[in-house]
Amino acid sequence: MQALDIRPCRLDDKAEALRAEVREFLAETLKDYPAAERAKSWNGACEDFSRKLGARGWLGITWPKRFGGHERSALERYVVLEELLAAGAPVNAHWIAERQSGPLLMKFSPDVLAPKLCPGIARGEIYMAIGMSEPDVGSDLAAVRTRATPTAGGWLVNGSKVWTTGAQRAHYMVTLLRTGPKDEKNRHAGLSQLLIDLKAPGVTIRPIYNMLGEHDFNEVFLENVFVPDDFVIGQLGDGWKQVGAELALERSGPERYLSSTQLYLEMLDAADPQDSRHTVSLGRVAARYAVMRQMSLGVAGMLARGDNPATPAALVKDQGAVLEQSLPDLAHELFGGQRAPGSNLDQVMRYVTQTAPSFSLRGGTREILRGIIARGLGLR
Repeated sequence: MQALDIRPCRLDDKAEALRAEVREFLAETLKDYPAAERAKSWNGACEDFSRKLGARGWLGITWPKRFGGHERSALERYVVLEELLAAGAPVNAHWIAERQSGPLLMKFSPDVLAPKLCPGIARGEIYMAIGMSEPDVGSDLAAVRTRATPTAGGWLVNGSKVWTTGAQRAHYMVTLLRTGPKDEKNRHAGLSQLLIDLKAPGVTIRPIYNMLGEHDFNEVFLENVFVPDDFVIGQLGDGWKQVGAELALERSGPERYLSSTQLYLEMLDAADPQDSRHTVSLGRVAARYAVMRQMSLGVAGMLARGDNPATPAALVKDQGAVLEQSLPDLAHELFGGQRAPGSNLDQVMRYVTQTAPSFSLRGGTREILRGIIARGLGLR
């Protein structure tokens, strides 16, 4: 069995100085932001807030200046994310674009798409959606059926995507589709990524409402949508390789264990220090948070060194979801019959209880992630 090496990583003085600056900004900017909204974590969206972060230079913080970035360290970016998530800031408008779409474009289209779009992403003005999942194919991305066929000056795209987060506000969608024939011996052959303008003729976006009545997910239908040649990301046929790089970015951040943080904070506020159940149970959660933070920081260190974090990132995402999903049960066990109706604890408990089942789906299901981990450890 292969070893999984996630080395300890310490934040430097520059990162900790930035933490104080971000914390002060958030204390002022979100001083009247209610707990029930903070509980949405990185699913809460506010375009004005995203633009404020861009003006501060906290989006695209590690990117080259020629792409609108600020050339600061991956650890400084980690600190910004940690503070935003701990505060329950409404970051979802820019989240996907800054986390993964921008880096994808800089790596695979550095001369065409990145100069065109990344500066707007770094300003908090351009938002992205990810078109991977499709109806009836589950987590098997290699089975996608959306197809692009050549036409004069570009491609015509037909098909559909589902569970497309934020498509209702996004400007573009990074789309995995078929540009070549299927190959039964290599299921990943013939897959490419195209960038689709979501305002283009032939694009239809329909909302999917979750059990809370919220509109985060969408179905996206593509009917003879024209995509110019310049909007091919990377090389034709390299879509699967590109998706792998993209998902490593999606799975490695502190958002993968901090989604339920507001509930933990409310439990700490409500805890009785004389009740040993509260002390022991919430202390154990603190220890689990400490472990997840060290693992996640270790992945940030790998990114800073230029190492491939695919397997450790999958482990962080898998175990982070286990922690996040355990907190509603703990809250009901400790405070279920004691919380005041309409209190912050009550509102946050209700919200997180209903949304937590989705935490082990987004970014790859638990089964998919554990398959990745097993392969990384040489177990399959």
